Amino acid sequence: MTNDDMTFDKLPEAVGFLISEISELKTMLQEATKKRTEPIKRVPVNIDRACEITGKAKSTIYALVRNREMPSYKAGKNLYFYEDELLAWINSGKRKTHSEIREEVLNHKLKR
Repeated sequence: MTNDDMTFDKLPEAVGFLISEISELKTMLQEATKKRTEPIKRVPVNIDRACEITGKAKSTIYALVRNREMPSYKAGKNLYFYEDELLAWINSGKRKTHSEIREEVLNHKLKR
């Protein structure tokens, strides 16, 4: 249905069209919400994959794990990691830019 052929006589047809469109949007939204609420399957990765994700050598990773600076799991003699935790660990070490620091200082001064 287009705007140019809209008349008062066609109002019931337009309302019916809108109702069907809204119903379709509701269905799409419910499907998208259901997909988002399903738990993400977390698959453990080995040290080789952790090296690829972090870009660090095995010896460095072993040292970080030993010092409890990197999230890890141990089952028997095997060491495991979760990719999302490794990415979060990398993000936690973000260094702020000069402009970000300047903005924080200005915001802090304004709050006083």
